[in-house]
Amino acid sequence: MLSRKRVGDAMNKIETIDNYKTIVFDCDGVVLDSNKVKTQAFYNTALAFGKAAANRLVKHHIERGGISRYEKFRWFIENLEAEELAQYSSGPDLDRLLENYAKEVRKGLRSCEIAEGLEQLREQTSNSIWMIVSGGDQNELRELFAERCIAELFDGGIYGSPDTKESILNRERKRGNIVNKALFLGDSKYDYEAAKTSNLDFIFLYKWTEFSEYEHFFSEKPVRIYQDIQSLL
Repeated sequence: MLSRKRVGDAMNKIETIDNYKTIVFDCDGVVLDSNKVKTQAFYNTALAFGKAAANRLVKHHIERGGISRYEKFRWFIENLEAEELAQYSSGPDLDRLLENYAKEVRKGLRSCEIAEGLEQLREQTSNSIWMIVSGGDQNELRELFAERCIAELFDGGIYGSPDTKESILNRERKRGNIVNKALFLGDSKYDYEAAKTSNLDFIFLYKWTEFSEYEHFFSEKPVRIYQDIQSLL
């Protein structure tokens, strides 16, 4: 982890969290402990093409945390080998893969842990616009957040794939939904890159991340690193 001095220097250059006018949250690994749920769902969905294919998709998924399932399954289909295709008589079908993945992941999302301190942080930042910008399916997210009674916390909206995070952030800024100064809370390299591209400050939360090399990646970057949402209070 970064030294206390490095974290302190970064904090001196960035606003305290209750001064941000907009706070953008990733979902998986930030608001919900759902990274492992989705990783297992990718594996189970791809297993029809063999263990090697399933493991290859899992590796691709973890290396590209935060990117939509649509892009990942397109990559998966394009990179199947002939012998793997032969194991699945009806052949790869993107819509069927996405449907099977959604079924796999649905149950886990309804039972996984919600981040502690979420409601307290909402009270602390009551003047901020809150929104979700996730690689997860947008309709699925909205249904899930309503079912788990946390949708009302995100007054700026709940957004996800098939749109990319960059396109969502740019669109919402044009709509006036993202107002500077704005902050992105994420747990992946892609979250950081999307925030940087869209000129948002960034805080990395590591408790549930699958980005194993985050310490090295952020070692020379002015990014604050915290364990979880609770530790922001």
